[in-house]
Amino acid sequence: MDTRDISKTARPVPAFPAARPRRLRLNPAIRAIVRETQLAPADLVYPLFVTHGRNVENPIGSMPGVYQWSVDRLAHEVESIAGLGIPAVILFGIPAGKDPIGEENFAPDGIVQQAIRAIKQAVPELVVVSDVCLCEYTEHGHCGVLNLSDNGRLPHASLAEGYVLNDETLEVLGRVAVSHAEAGADVVAPSGMMDGMVGAIRAALDAADFAHIAILAYSVKYASSFYGPFREAAQGAPRFGDRKSHQMDPANAREALREAALDAAEGADMLMVKPAMPYLDVIRLVRDRFPELPLAAYNVSGEYAMIKAAAANGWLDEQRVVLETLTGIRRAGADLIITYHAKDAARWLRSA
Repeated sequence: MDTRDISKTARPVPAFPAARPRRLRLNPAIRAIVRETQLAPADLVYPLFVTHGRNVENPIGSMPGVYQWSVDRLAHEVESIAGLGIPAVILFGIPAGKDPIGEENFAPDGIVQQAIRAIKQAVPELVVVSDVCLCEYTEHGHCGVLNLSDNGRLPHASLAEGYVLNDETLEVLGRVAVSHAEAGADVVAPSGMMDGMVGAIRAALDAADFAHIAILAYSVKYASSFYGPFREAAQGAPRFGDRKSHQMDPANAREALREAALDAAEGADMLMVKPAMPYLDVIRLVRDRFPELPLAAYNVSGEYAMIKAAAANGWLDEQRVVLETLTGIRRAGADLIITYHAKDAARWLRSA
């Protein structure tokens, strides 16, 4: 027999009693050395909500352990985060006031801009990701510029009033991304699911001499029911309607690959799937289709709140369930996990 063909020959799987997979589960040391998926603090990104004022540490009722922070309280918090081995934070701002396009979002002294500078002064090596969207800053709570009546006339008569105008929104998103880069953000993360948003932001950053700033695209963001606690935390719930005209239908998976492909072609440096737990199949699809790009998954507020509530009632072992959940997200293919569990998970992992 030609030995070059040996590797191509099917090898029969031995049957019991020769085959005993439990040999590799005998004790913790053996289980550890054959573990296929590793979870570490370095895989985690912690979300921060920042607000105006001084000495503010507002607890979020639906998200135990999560707070709105004023800028003067950030230094201690980010030092603690970095000390746990968590390499990055993602920022969400709560503005002093709101208007139709969210002008504080791209103001030099906006809340996120202040927070970026404070974090970079306190812990320069911490990676700062800034969420780029309009919903928290607009008086209507939607993710872009709206088609609204002007003296009784709609700017786009063929569209319903209140529809998010795609191309008009892109110009604003470009201004926001540049403003965050000027403040010192390492990565900008457009989350509004506007068509062409990555290309528009890439062009705006490059034109402003920020070609070195990376884009983490919320490429696959579903119109999910798991965002409720976040909307309390960020004070960004829509005042009317919903976001189904731009966020994806939870029934669709093939569409996720199309969205990710468009963002990759427009210059996204990293891709994201949001939420995580109900979309592990989608994480795997995107991972397999785009192996060359880092992939993030957002373990969102509703997922966090469910585990916290069950643990508070004694129904689940919080530590074990959180680590199992995050390991499952990593196993599905995520390189990074944005999660409100990050600090607790990092402590548990470091003490294991």
